[in-house]
Amino acid sequence: MPRDSNTVYIGQKPTINYVLAVLNNFNSLGAKEVVIKARGQAITTAVDAVEIARHRFMKEVNVSKINIGTEEMLPREGESTSRKRNVSTIEITLIRK
Repeated sequence: MPRDSNTVYIGQKPTINYVLAVLNNFNSLGAKEVVIKARGQAITTAVDAVEIARHRFMKEVNVSKINIGTEEMLPREGESTSRKRNVSTIEITLIRK
């Protein structure tokens, strides 16, 4: 799966790391649009990173689109293999005015 240069995938790092990634995409790479993607418990970090970037650092950035959904994941190690688990997903698209 190719990773787009204007996409920030949220994981377990501190929120400020993702805020800096968003700022870097807009400022250094000159992106007009940045997409933030997260799954499961990382969704709260994604929302926090977007809000910090918008309200503290780049007031000219707006949320263009929010997509939410569910992905079926394979069972974790040690879990029953007959049951897949559902994981929530979010995709937040930011654009610069």
